[in-house]
Amino acid sequence: MARKTSLMFGLLVTPLVALALAGMTACGGSSDSPPKPLSRHFDDMFIAQIPLEQKQAVVTAQNDYSVAKMEHAKAQADLSEASAGVEIAKNDRKSTENTLSSALTTKKQADASADQTRVNDAARELRAAELAKKAAEKRVKYMEAYRDWLKKHARYTEENMYWREAQFEVAKADIAQKNNIAPKDFKFADYPQQEAERKSRASKARDNSEKERGKASEARQSWLRQQAESDEANGRTSDLPDPMAKLSSSTPSS
Repeated sequence: MARKTSLMFGLLVTPLVALALAGMTACGGSSDSPPKPLSRHFDDMFIAQIPLEQKQAVVTAQNDYSVAKMEHAKAQADLSEASAGVEIAKNDRKSTENTLSSALTTKKQADASADQTRVNDAARELRAAELAKKAAEKRVKYMEAYRDWLKKHARYTEENMYWREAQFEVAKADIAQKNNIAPKDFKFADYPQQEAERKSRASKARDNSEKERGKASEARQSWLRQQAESDEANGRTSDLPDPMAKLSSSTPSS
């Protein structure tokens, strides 16, 4: 009887597991995995003897691929810098917390003294400290949103890099086919198919990057408003780094 029950349980669990795995795939679990290197490469040696004037499409595709690699390297460097920026913003927030704590103590002492001039000064100091803390909190959220966008942007540049490489491989395969060059196991159709798949992935990654950029822009505006109020209360203009400010004139290729 126990064996029969175990068998029935196993038959029930198997389809449930299959459904769970299917659900994970549908939700983007496995489909959202990082890109892997191309599976199809056409060896340059097979078209080395073809005159250069016939390989302009190959040269153009190779240049595009080189640019894409540099863009990805830049995106990775920007992401690393943004991650450090988040930690700096968090440290700045701690500083405002200490300042607020001191302002609260000063306000209590002023209230106890009954000196109204002292009370008013302490109240202004406390309000300025409170606004500074709120601005620091908004800045942390902005820097985190900016970092999260750059994660998506770096992913896009990686997908784009492989797409450009796939275009390069198509260009080489195409010139080979036109010159009746067919290495062992060569199937031209494999290359356009590979390029189409990588183009689709790059397009999806670009859309995801743009969505995350929108969130970062909203977080930036929220911080700027709060920082302006804080600056006015503190009687100064802050010079905190604003990494997205430069994007109005120079935008990463998303």
